[in-house]
Amino acid sequence: MKTDLLLITPPFTQLNTPYPGTVYLKGFLNTLSYSTFQADLGLDVILQLFSRKGLIDLFEFIQNQEIELGDNSKRMVMLSDEYIATIDPVIRFLQGKNSTLADSIIQDGYLPEASRFAEVEDLEWAFGSMSFQDKAKHLATLYLEDLSDLIIEAVDENFGFSRYAERLGRSANSFDELYQELQKDPTYIDKITLSELEKLIQKTNPKMIGFSVPFPGNLYSAFRCAQYIKTNYPEIVVDMGGGFPNTELRSLSDPRVFEFFDFITLDDGEAPTEQLIKYINQEVEISDLKRTFTLQNHQVSYINNQTIRDYKFSEVGTPDYTDIKLDQYISVIEVVNPMHRLWSDGRWNKLTMAHGCYWGKCTFCDISLDYIKIYEPIAAKQIVDRMEELIETTQNTGFHFVDEAAPPALMREVALEILRRKLTVTWWTNIRFEKSFTYDLCRLLKASGCIAVSGGLEVASDRLLKLIDKGVTVEQVAVVNRNFTEAGIMVHAYLMYGFPTQTKQETIDSLEMVRQMFELGILQSGFWHQFAMTAHSPVGLNPEKYQVINHSTELGTFANNDMIHEEKSGLIHEQFSYGLKKSLFNYMHGVGFELSLNEWFDFKVPRTSIQPNYIETVLNNETFLTHKPTQKVVWLGGKPQIEFVTKTKKGKIFENAVLQFHTKQDYLEIIVDKEIGEWLVDFVQYLKENPKAVSYQQMKQSFEEKIQTDFEIFIYSKQAEKLKETVLLIV
Repeated sequence: MKTDLLLITPPFTQLNTPYPGTVYLKGFLNTLSYSTFQADLGLDVILQLFSRKGLIDLFEFIQNQEIELGDNSKRMVMLSDEYIATIDPVIRFLQGKNSTLADSIIQDGYLPEASRFAEVEDLEWAFGSMSFQDKAKHLATLYLEDLSDLIIEAVDENFGFSRYAERLGRSANSFDELYQELQKDPTYIDKITLSELEKLIQKTNPKMIGFSVPFPGNLYSAFRCAQYIKTNYPEIVVDMGGGFPNTELRSLSDPRVFEFFDFITLDDGEAPTEQLIKYINQEVEISDLKRTFTLQNHQVSYINNQTIRDYKFSEVGTPDYTDIKLDQYISVIEVVNPMHRLWSDGRWNKLTMAHGCYWGKCTFCDISLDYIKIYEPIAAKQIVDRMEELIETTQNTGFHFVDEAAPPALMREVALEILRRKLTVTWWTNIRFEKSFTYDLCRLLKASGCIAVSGGLEVASDRLLKLIDKGVTVEQVAVVNRNFTEAGIMVHAYLMYGFPTQTKQETIDSLEMVRQMFELGILQSGFWHQFAMTAHSPVGLNPEKYQVINHSTELGTFANNDMIHEEKSGLIHEQFSYGLKKSLFNYMHGVGFELSLNEWFDFKVPRTSIQPNYIETVLNNETFLTHKPTQKVVWLGGKPQIEFVTKTKKGKIFENAVLQFHTKQDYLEIIVDKEIGEWLVDFVQYLKENPKAVSYQQMKQSFEEKIQTDFEIFIYSKQAEKLKETVLLIV
């Protein structure tokens, strides 16, 4: 076969699901009828390495090395036969093809155990909340992590399951270190990578190979692969795009980069890739390229023909997973936390509801770049059309919407469309914790298949949230988290420490806010990361405003995004790292709430100034919300059954209606006036027959025309409150 473009994600991103960069681009190129092939090279390498033959070769290589191994690695080498005998069944089990192996894994004696298994006794208490299969997955994950530790010590210090030689890509202001590394002989892992790359080239015979490089941990492998192609297949054009060049290489000027790559494209890849293919096919001139770096007259040139328009988000087609070995991904459980596992367990179809961020103001974020700045949602109908297409092509009903922040109004419409089509899907996404997420909206999202959300709480301090321009308050976050949790949707919070001007007191108070949210059960998962100043964020563009000293004053010739900086106050935020992460690990597992915060740190920290019941008080004092005319009415139950009863009181006869409602998990009975009961039955039937959602104003108007009384009296009555608790949503 002759392929226009071979798309490759280099090692390593995720074990459990493909990164969506090539998937999105292939879907777009389908609309132009280009022949493409895509591959997750990281998956190919992992499956070769962690196989019977792979481990035979690995242990033989280690035993031929003249290096002194630590006790843990020595033990594993002594148990090499056991690892070789068990690796294929374990990989098949983690691929979901060998479920009965769980019994053997859980029974002592099947898996060889090294240092990672020392954690098992500490986590034994957590296994009570895990299923039998999950416990086996966790133990099998420890087994793979032991092998990874061996590889790092004895074979390649840069190895990692979700990153490779990441240090070479992080803050690589100069290309020197990476360039020097590439002059060395290929490593053991490199040789496997290049062998798998060769198979892909032989299979596809491409005119061009495009590497999607999302993270620093993919960068080295991309360059090593490009080097191999240039040496052995100089006629093949090599391009790089993806998240790393989009953020890090915008001011690239080192010509040595183009010893490896012919082109580097920035931002949305559709138009730049189309123009590159046309240029290779001699259909356009080099001046017609879009957002593309290349070498001209031994100098790095940036070509961006403004007359070439970008495609609208609605025009880019449905992501296409064809060619990717979807049944060979490995589900692992690294952390015993139901929310945390979503990133590593199970395979998710990746989709996006909206391009960019509808908020676009956070001062730590790269909001000056197009991938954040240009906000472009698409219609809910088109999103759900794409979901149905992917279900058909992948036979998978799980979706991860990878938005910067999914818009609440669009989430509502997507949920309504899913329910309207009666689709069975499971989905999760990233959000902002804004007040639009009422309890009813959260219940609607849950009814449509939403199981989890992740969002940036960042620093749980109202002063700093305002400085960040996050647009939320701690109180608001607490209420929204409660709404999601009570609706049955798990919540993960991204947490930040070290934001400019943050004090010790604010760090400890932020931890106390987080502690209370976990203790009350309104937050299930979280992750602390230290603030990093980037060149394209408001803080990086104007550090003086945020009391920061910028030490990255000279523009590098390679990567320019992460900026070395210092607080004018002199506070070293990194000292809080271990204590924050240790406390969070315990809170995620439901322990340690009673401990004083200073016990998590090995240095003196101030006492928290937050009252111990602050978050609980916030939740108890939530203001009463009235309904808006434009809100939509959703009925989650079946058709109500109605019976009429007559009562006599003080000589007067009253006719009442007894209404019975059934949901999947519940049963409800209410008694109302006969006229109201008849109206409600008719209105529910209208809701079920009407494909478009009915507004609150329409419901109110229908009631008042029929009953001739104030609708507000009914909708806030005890009977209506019961309906709203079970079957009636106003979103």
